[in-house]
Amino acid sequence: MNAQVYVILAIIFVIIIAVFAVINVDPVAVNYLFWTQESPLILVILFSVLMGGLITAAVGAIRLYRAHHEVKKLRTENERLKKRMAANGMTDELDNENGRNDKKDYQESRKEMRVERRNAKRTDKE
Repeated sequence: MNAQVYVILAIIFVIIIAVFAVINVDPVAVNYLFWTQESPLILVILFSVLMGGLITAAVGAIRLYRAHHEVKKLRTENERLKKRMAANGMTDELDNENGRNDKKDYQESRKEMRVERRNAKRTDKE
């Protein structure tokens, strides 16, 4: 999306939050475990949303770290197995099939799929 669209959406979001904040200024009693305190409703809501976002981000960061660690481990194992295959005189069928590598095959298949989609759209219009 265009950067201007993001700015406009952000401004609209800020205006909605500001209106929401002005409407919800009534004090509410918040009961903590050992004491009770009165706070404006908007602060209670915003604090709850902020804490939920932080907890969600922390869980996401942990999952991302684990996935990154797993990918790193699998890449290391893949390289080890490729070296072992080369040492045993075995060829890697995926990289050497018909003298082409996976990246070229992937690019060619993507190109073929685009052409097929274009042709299908043309026949649908007719």
